[in-house]
Amino acid sequence: MPNRPPNAERSFIMIKPDGVQRNLIGKIVGRFEDRGYKIVAMKMVHATTEHLEKHYADLKGKPFFPGLIKYMASGPVCAFVIQGLDAVKTGRAMLGATNPLASAVGTIRGDYCLVTGRNICHGSDAVESAEHEIALWFPEGVIEYEDTEHAWIYEN
Repeated sequence: MPNRPPNAERSFIMIKPDGVQRNLIGKIVGRFEDRGYKIVAMKMVHATTEHLEKHYADLKGKPFFPGLIKYMASGPVCAFVIQGLDAVKTGRAMLGATNPLASAVGTIRGDYCLVTGRNICHGSDAVESAEHEIALWFPEGVIEYEDTEHAWIYEN
């Protein structure tokens, strides 16, 4: 795992086909930007079954796995990487619970969805899985750039 300062932690976020089809990309990305996270990579992808099976390899034995892969391959997704303090933990909190009905109003899932099988987004669950997912979805790497708002977001 790369050695970065705490305010440079990265997380992988993916807007699933339901979020793309419902034109929620701008609203969702905007929430992360409004919170102060820097977007260091982003692309639209119509992922292959093989790629999705690698991404969801930890769920392979679950009964819902075939349906999940079929659904995720049914349309494009928007994959992006956020960078900032506690990006993984805060990113997950911003998404809300996997089951949208258990998600608080104000979270992405709490505001935009009703059923677990169409829960708008994926977010890395640990720093290690974030690094793995970022490498899988962005083999070309991410963009490094100076954030001019950095001093206004973080105490130095």
